[in-house]
Amino acid sequence: MRVVVGALAMLATLGAGLFALWLVLGPDGELTGRPAASQEDPEATPRVGNIPSASAGSESASTSQTEPAATRSQSGDTTLLADLRLPPPVEPSPVLSSPSGPSLDRQALRGALRPLLKDPDLRRHTGLLVRDLGRDEDVLRAGAKGPFTSASSLKLLTATAALSELGDDHRFETSVVQARSRPARRPTLALIGGGDPLLASTPAAAELRGYPRGATLAALAADSARELRADGVRQIRLGYDAGMFTGLAEARTWESGYVPDGVVSPVSALQVDGGAFGSGADPARAAANAFGQALTASGVRITGGEPVKLRVPSGSEEIAVGRGAALEDVVEHIVQVSDNEGAEILLRHVGLATGRAGSFAGGAAGARAVLDELGVPVTDLTMDDGSGLSRSNRVGLDSLLAVLTLGADADHPDLRVITTGLPVAGFTGSLRPRFMDAVSTSGRGLVRAKTGTLQQVHALAGTVVTRDGTLLGFAALTDRVRLRDNLDARQQIDQLAAALAACGCTG
Repeated sequence: MRVVVGALAMLATLGAGLFALWLVLGPDGELTGRPAASQEDPEATPRVGNIPSASAGSESASTSQTEPAATRSQSGDTTLLADLRLPPPVEPSPVLSSPSGPSLDRQALRGALRPLLKDPDLRRHTGLLVRDLGRDEDVLRAGAKGPFTSASSLKLLTATAALSELGDDHRFETSVVQARSRPARRPTLALIGGGDPLLASTPAAAELRGYPRGATLAALAADSARELRADGVRQIRLGYDAGMFTGLAEARTWESGYVPDGVVSPVSALQVDGGAFGSGADPARAAANAFGQALTASGVRITGGEPVKLRVPSGSEEIAVGRGAALEDVVEHIVQVSDNEGAEILLRHVGLATGRAGSFAGGAAGARAVLDELGVPVTDLTMDDGSGLSRSNRVGLDSLLAVLTLGADADHPDLRVITTGLPVAGFTGSLRPRFMDAVSTSGRGLVRAKTGTLQQVHALAGTVVTRDGTLLGFAALTDRVRLRDNLDARQQIDQLAAALAACGCTG
């Protein structure tokens, strides 16, 4: 709010000064000083999941770098117009940088939510934490203390660790190497997985899955074929290397039906179009086969039968590389649609980036260390995977609010997508079909949150703008719902968030 007020004061002063200048020079007078230069807020470009403005207080004011205006005297010399004294420029802030506006009436807020928290559909183990993001203070804590079964809300912590350790502009690479030195009549070509969770077979497949623009096997094949033709090579043997990650491809605590039923693919550093499913699923082999088909379509003949699994020797020559989408776009996709494979791959990258193994255990240990360094409470945190599919995962309300607060903090621009990339209630991602009934419709477009759903477990963590224009962060979890109340409990969680949006709770 102070940023906006300062900007308005600046504009008022500028207007008064220019009017005074017009009086001195007349309508045909000439300014010899440099005009004020305005810099647009780079965050103003809308994108899926941007946090809506919290009244005027959450908007970033444009700043002006202004020099004193000047006028020309009768002798032709340039002199400063002493009357025009502008305030110094103010650095913009993407969120409220200091407490402003009326504070929340905590009793009114509690009163608005109490009937919902007592609803029998939620049962005994339900918790809610609400934070005023502008003031960075908790305004309501109700229900059980936790920790709770996280479900997919855990993806927020996995994504935060990956962004912090790798950077929001990091890109994963898939490469093609020639395992034998040139020239060779029939070299072995190997497709090497670099852990790109959004590698697509074709641009059309990427568009169908809603992927941001990134690498495709079709482009890799075309580039590889071009290089081979330049060397006079028309036929090859094909192999693949997915050895970047180690350990189990499926968590021991996952339910046995997850992979066969298409809930999640076995985790691999080489997968295409979201992985592979069903009994005996092998994402890396499936990706290699798809690459072979693309090579054939590009005029390269493949001999020797099916692609073979191998370890590429050092000194192999890279002939093509596909760079994936920027990590911030990868994270936004994962959070929007609750991409299980993507979250598991990110967890392994965190393990490798922190000097550990690219495995379930290495990734979990690395993520915990990174989150702890960021100031996220980890006492109640248990990570058996990165997606939240395991029922052994545990998370505290404070941990979820901590990563949301970091995402709204100007000091952590690499984490901004944690808040801007959240699904929008009733419009995008996993929240598109929700907040449609009469009792939760007040949250449509105002609630932006990561969902979490397992049988008898529901989670919702994100941001909401109240009726008074206050930007709140919240986390609501329940994990002991009776089976018959499962859908009703999810609706009650939605109503809690909608009640925050509808609350006129300022004092």
